[in-house]
Amino acid sequence: MHTAFYAGDKCPLQTVSVVCGDEYAHAACSIDIFSEGLEMTANEQNATPDLVIVGAGIFGLTIAQQAVEKLGVNVTIIDIRDHIGGNAYSYMDPETGAEIHKYGAHLFHTSNSRVWDYVNRFTKFTDYVHRVYATHDGEVFPLPINLGTINQFFRANYTPAQAKALIDEQAGELAGTDPANLNDQGISLIGRPLYEAFIKNYTAKQWQTDPSELPASIIKRLPVRFNYNNRYFKDTWEGLPADGYTAWLERMIDDPRITVKLETDFFDETQPLNKRALLEAGVPVVYTGPVDRYFDYDLGELKWRTVDFKEVRYDEGDHFGCAVMNFSDADAPYTRAIEFKNFNPERAAEQNPNKTVVWEEYSRFANRDDEPYYPINTDEDKALYAQYKAKAAGEPNVVFGGRLGTYAYYDMDQVFNQALISYEKQVEPLLKK
Repeated sequence: MHTAFYAGDKCPLQTVSVVCGDEYAHAACSIDIFSEGLEMTANEQNATPDLVIVGAGIFGLTIAQQAVEKLGVNVTIIDIRDHIGGNAYSYMDPETGAEIHKYGAHLFHTSNSRVWDYVNRFTKFTDYVHRVYATHDGEVFPLPINLGTINQFFRANYTPAQAKALIDEQAGELAGTDPANLNDQGISLIGRPLYEAFIKNYTAKQWQTDPSELPASIIKRLPVRFNYNNRYFKDTWEGLPADGYTAWLERMIDDPRITVKLETDFFDETQPLNKRALLEAGVPVVYTGPVDRYFDYDLGELKWRTVDFKEVRYDEGDHFGCAVMNFSDADAPYTRAIEFKNFNPERAAEQNPNKTVVWEEYSRFANRDDEPYYPINTDEDKALYAQYKAKAAGEPNVVFGGRLGTYAYYDMDQVFNQALISYEKQVEPLLKK
């Protein structure tokens, strides 16, 4: 089996064989990479797909896989980027042997058995368990805040009951008053000492705003564990794809009925699979891009936060001793740092023992041309999205999905789940019309 890949509205250049492994395929995958230089066949130029998917991220790939498996239709996926996988895309760093998550750390975890069974069709998972640490005042503490964090911070040896009593007492400082801002909300949830140590400055860096000027509604809860469990996620299943995200996602669309056209802009009318042409032809479309962009921002722009990364390389095998280190104090301009080698300790023999790479993460408000990461979700944004959602419902041959298409933040398992449900309730009925 193979999937055809194009770069822009270009032509086939070379074919690369990728072995998928007996666990997931009965034959090797032959992936065609298309670029400039040769002519496409008449069939490739003129064939009209049964379904066009805008966006080669998790949502779009899942819809494509389900459509060809359930109905045997021909699907074309287009993406403005030069790779598949959306923000889950990863690649190998040749100097260190680390798998780099290009758009920031992606950790797979779920308690949804349907999703877990589905993703295991396409990849094995490592036994990686995510743990996060934070620096504060020259010390390293475990997160989420737990009994170990509390005892280290207060230089104490509290039992669970004693620690809970302490936090309840400190959180009662503002009892009887409604939180006026995020500062007050944080104090009322976990008390002033822990809030000011681990949350206040981190939040200020995330939002580029003093927390006293942020609404209390941004923080609904702050988890505190009164035991020594510092496993970050509570889900039933957790791990990382054994041979990387890109290999996993390529396997999902390893089918000759799926064509992928990269570096292809849905809104560029000089290429044939553009918005106007597809809508006029009545071709079913699954759109996973920004919903406000689809409507040319005619109601206004939805606001997002984005993330910038600064790469730092060290002449040592391990710099932090963990995969993610938060920086809670104001003197560090970045919110956290990711040391990618520590996501895959099982690959130690393949990694450079004398080199490591770290990405420092800086959060800011997104401009239109930035990568949108986190919806800001103010009341104003929610009202604006409701208007766009109503407009989207008026597009009879278009299904909107994914975090950008629905103005929402999702973990990866939630995107898979949303896609599986959307396929059943929206896409398949549309294709059967």
